[in-house]
Amino acid sequence: MTDYTTVSIPKDLADRVEETIEGTSFSSTSDLVRFLLRSIVIQHQQQGELTEAEFEEITDQLQDLGYLE
Repeated sequence: MTDYTTVSIPKDLADRVEETIEGTSFSSTSDLVRFLLRSIVIQHQQQGELTEAEFEEITDQLQDLGYLE
């Protein structure tokens, strides 16, 4: 069995994410967050330490999705 933990995000961000995932294969904000975090972790594990440019690219992508302001 998998244990879970809760991650809190601002309500306005959650609302924007809900709008963003409409019409996609993501059924919830949690699904999208799990996908994004897994992608980042897998990329990090495959490449080792992230370069500054890679970190900035990921940050930009998360900002575009509304996860960072």
